[in-house]
Amino acid sequence: MVLFLSMSKKNTMRRFSLLIAITAIFYTNAGAQGFGDFMKKVTSKDSSGKSTAGKILKNSSSTGTGNNLSNDDIISGLKEALRVGTDSSSKKLSKLDGFFGDAAIKILMPAEAQKVEKTLRNVGMGKLVDKAILSMNRAAEDAANGVGNIFWNSIKQMSISDAVQILRGGDFAATDYLKKMTTVELTQKFKPVIEGSLTKTDATKYWNDVFSSYNRFSKDKVNTDLTAYVTEKALAGLFYNISLEEQKIRKDPAAQVTGILKKVFGGK
Repeated sequence: MVLFLSMSKKNTMRRFSLLIAITAIFYTNAGAQGFGDFMKKVTSKDSSGKSTAGKILKNSSSTGTGNNLSNDDIISGLKEALRVGTDSSSKKLSKLDGFFGDAAIKILMPAEAQKVEKTLRNVGMGKLVDKAILSMNRAAEDAANGVGNIFWNSIKQMSISDAVQILRGGDFAATDYLKKMTTVELTQKFKPVIEGSLTKTDATKYWNDVFSSYNRFSKDKVNTDLTAYVTEKALAGLFYNISLEEQKIRKDPAAQVTGILKKVFGGK
């Protein structure tokens, strides 16, 4: 009986010591989170009836930042990074020559149309081809203007789990998240703007006339939906620029232009 009580006391002490250790680890890593909130989480159970303590410890001890970041810090920092990146990119690309003057994203004739382009240039119609290419890029520049609300609405929906995955992810994890969340809505916004711009410059008519005729005699058909093609390329260029902004914020202290960006990314 004495032995049993002694063992019981030892087990109780072990459990009590473990609880203290868990509390200390979490409190060090969570920083801003109150002790009472932590105890509620430690003693709570998930939908399967299992304790959530292990999951909380894993999440709180492996952010990899070394800055004692709270969940609020992580989410605020990532929202700010996306806000800065999307705002900078949309302003840059919506300016004159934002697309046309950038060799990395300049919209050219699609691969299947380059044979036609070469033929047209050979017969003295190079200026018409140049006009078509310019009009495609001008349309993309028009569409890049005023997309801030679409981005911001998606940024506001970011969850804690989204934020932690992005923070631990690669150089373009935030851009990938944004692409997944906004592509459908951006496509819906871009299409009518691009279509209107292409129509205004007669690019749509020119494209349809030339390539519809070409398709009658060629096995390799060219997609006559110019609006869809330019929309796809415009979105690709937009996200490419956002990814560059994200990479700078993650790695370049000079790009960490606000306090929260320095706090979240400065120690990485």
